[in-house]
Amino acid sequence: QAQLVESGGGLVQAGDSLRLSCAASARSFSDNAMGWFRQTPGKEREFVAGIDWSGFRIRYADSVKGRFGISRDNAKNTVYLQMNSLKPEDTAVYYCAADGVRWRSVVSGTIDDYDYWGQGTQVTVSS
Repeated sequence: QAQLVESGGGLVQAGDSLRLSCAASARSFSDNAMGWFRQTPGKEREFVAGIDWSGFRIRYADSVKGRFGISRDNAKNTVYLQMNSLKPEDTAVYYCAADGVRWRSVVSGTIDDYDYWGQGTQVTVSS
């Protein structure tokens, strides 16, 4: 069964940087868009960033534009989220997800379009 495993979370101070990684196993997702979502207690899971199968189409939530960068290495079956200038409001559990449709021509920000999910990694930003 396909698995996505996130790593790289932790406790940092405001202004610091972190890089999250998401490694896929059991199958390749090189033909699928990949996304990062985040969730805080009592709130719905929200889209953060996504990258299409080719790596050329990228989409960000307005709240992270200019601070976060998503990339992928299909040879390693891994997607990354570089988070710079972190703010306390970025504190959340971050989830990696894979689009259920191959070669989708757009990067979806809709949770229901993502069929494969990791277990999440906690990111805490102190002020």
